[in-house]
Amino acid sequence: MDIILGVLFNGLSSAMILYVIAIGMSLTMGMMRFVNLAHGSFAMAGGYGLVFFGEQLGLPFWLSIALSTLLVTLASAVLERLLYRRLYGASELEQVLFSIGLIFVASAVARYLFGPSTQNVTVPDALSAQISLGSFSASSYRSMLIIAGFVLFGSMTLLLEKTSLGAKLRAAVDNRRMAESIGIRSEQLFILTFCLGSALAAFGGALGAEVLPIRPSYAFDQLNYVLIVVAVGGLGTLYGPFVAALILGITDTACKYWLPELGAFFIFAAMVVLLLWRPNGVFSRT
Repeated sequence: MDIILGVLFNGLSSAMILYVIAIGMSLTMGMMRFVNLAHGSFAMAGGYGLVFFGEQLGLPFWLSIALSTLLVTLASAVLERLLYRRLYGASELEQVLFSIGLIFVASAVARYLFGPSTQNVTVPDALSAQISLGSFSASSYRSMLIIAGFVLFGSMTLLLEKTSLGAKLRAAVDNRRMAESIGIRSEQLFILTFCLGSALAAFGGALGAEVLPIRPSYAFDQLNYVLIVVAVGGLGTLYGPFVAALILGITDTACKYWLPELGAFFIFAAMVVLLLWRPNGVFSRT
C-alpha cells in the first residue's frame, strides 16, 4: 500500500510541474498559432534564475523564485517584440526551426554561464522535512508542489473564466478573426499571453528544480513530456492539460518504478493511439 501511495504522491508532484510549464505552451499555441518548441527554455531560465539569485547571491528561496520569474517575463516581452512577432505569419516549419534554434542558443548560453553540470538548489528547511501520514512518509517539498499546482489551476480557472481578459483570450482562441472584428486587439493579447505563458514556465522551472534537474539540456529533456501534455490535452484548453499532466505524471512514475525498460515506450505508444482517436487532443472541444 505504501508503494502505491508513494507512486501516486510522486506522480502528482511531477504532474503539477508539467502542468505549470505546459499550460503556458497550450495557451500560446492555441491562441497565437505559433509552434514555440522553445517554451521549455523559459522554464530552464527560471531554474537558472533560482540558482543565480538563491545559490550565488544568497537570497531567500521564495524571493529568488519571484525575481527569476519576473526577469524571465521581462525578457520574454523583449523576445516577443524583436523575434517572435516576425514569424507569426510564417509556416509551421519555419516556426519549428526558429524555436529549435532558440533552444540550442539557450542551452549554449546556460552551459557558458553555469557550466555543463546539474545545478544544486537549496530549499528552505521547512521544505526539507518529512510529513508522516500513518505509515507513509511524504516529502514537504513535493507536498508544496502539489498544493501549488492545484492553487495555480484554480487561479488560472478564475482568470480565464471569470475576468474580461479571460473572455477575450478564450474568444481569440476560439475564433481570432471574429474576435478582432468585434474590437478585440489581438496584438495586445498576443504579448500578454506570451508573457503569461513564459512567466508560468519560469515559475514551474524554478519551483520544480529539485524534481526536474536544472542543466543545459533541460529544454530538450522536458520537450517530449510538455508536448505530450499539450497534444493530449488540446491546444487552448484549460482543463485538458491539467488532466493530461495528471495522467502522464502518475503513469510515468508508475512505469519507471514497475516497468523501467518499457515505461517510455508505453507512454509514447499510448499517446499515438490517443491522437489517432482524437487528433486535436482528447480534451479539445473539436
